[in-house]
Amino acid sequence: MSFDQLNLKTSLRNALDDLGIQQPTPIQEKVFSIGLSGQDVVGIAQTGTGKTFAYLLPCLCHWKFTKGAKHPQILVVVPTRELVIQVVEAVEQLTSFMNVVVKGAYGGANLRTQGHELKESGMDVLVATPGRLMDLHVNSYVKLKTVKHLVVDEVDEMLNLGFRHQLSSIFEILPEKRQNLAFSATMTEEVEELIESYFKSPQKVEAAPSGTPVDQIEQRIYSLPNFNTKVNFLKKLLREDKEMSKVLVFAANKKMADLLHSRLEEFFGEELAIVHSNKSQNYRFEAVRSFSSGEARVLIATDLVARGLDISGVSHVVNFDLPEQPESYIHRIGRTGRADEKGVALTLVGEKEAAEWKAIEELMKTSLAFDELPEDLELSTRLEEFEQEKVHMKHVFIKPQKREDAGEAFHEKKAKNQKVNKKLRRAEELKLKYKKPKTRGQKRKK
Repeated sequence: MSFDQLNLKTSLRNALDDLGIQQPTPIQEKVFSIGLSGQDVVGIAQTGTGKTFAYLLPCLCHWKFTKGAKHPQILVVVPTRELVIQVVEAVEQLTSFMNVVVKGAYGGANLRTQGHELKESGMDVLVATPGRLMDLHVNSYVKLKTVKHLVVDEVDEMLNLGFRHQLSSIFEILPEKRQNLAFSATMTEEVEELIESYFKSPQKVEAAPSGTPVDQIEQRIYSLPNFNTKVNFLKKLLREDKEMSKVLVFAANKKMADLLHSRLEEFFGEELAIVHSNKSQNYRFEAVRSFSSGEARVLIATDLVARGLDISGVSHVVNFDLPEQPESYIHRIGRTGRADEKGVALTLVGEKEAAEWKAIEELMKTSLAFDELPEDLELSTRLEEFEQEKVHMKHVFIKPQKREDAGEAFHEKKAKNQKVNKKLRRAEELKLKYKKPKTRGQKRKK
């Protein structure tokens, strides 16, 4: 099917032509007719399948021009500031032939400045993170009474990040008569509970079963004993494999990402970039920009910001650490192999990560053989502090035994410390003080 067969507005069709997009992806094709009918939609699709355009196209077909619109008709809620920027860019691409005003809002920027800008300029489409959206609403910078279409993207990730309360509050304050569209990489019990609470007879659309890897991604698995051996292996690959032109490396957490970055920085310098939630807003945007443009060859990231990275041309994804949730593995490797291009996913499994890897294989319903390590790979025996076994010594208090022949603790006080209730005359006090009697001197005779 081509976009010509869909009931698209001419302005949207022209925008797609300018972008060079002729055919919808499976998720776009399945969602469009349902979304256009106004029915609630729950979309389950892997990353890189075109989810953003899947929900934007039907919503923008429903959009109606309102002169001087101050409040949004379409509200898109996403988990990270990076994803806010990318969805805003997607809206701008699709509305190049429409008078649609789109604004983005996220934390890290001054609330008052951001709020006044939104209030003065107005908008048709608002893309926001849940926490900042509630701040803007509570302070009356944004009114949501005009919202007709609500999109909640990456629902599972937002719930993992603890945004359940904010999402529930957003559902409560929106107009009851609206269309809801939710998209998620995985369908957990918590996601299903949220859908049942606030959606009206939603139509479920699944582009690929949850846990199914993208066909064009080659998976290579390596067993490595510890952190430093993993670093040696990654350094060797980056030096010798010329096909690793755009490499996205996933670390378990911020501390691990910083440690890995410090170990690689002296060898790769400006080719290396890092992004995680402790970095400043400008730093994160610059890191993603340099990686997207090709200035940086390697980007180290955590799962927290992974959902906000929509970067084309990633040649390799490296799972330096395994994720806590097996579903996150599918999302990670989906960063490569996009738009029918080939991709490679490398996974470094440590000795203590066997259980996590087994859970991933069970999710994918497949078993992958470990690849052989290079013969000249330096196997390190040095363990980092977090890898060392911590021995917890139990403190046992032993009560000292009482000696039968021991008496009471007593000693004579020194003479100067002894208190005697004896009143001394003045002459006696002077004698004790000066060791000899003192007189006032003889009186002079007149």
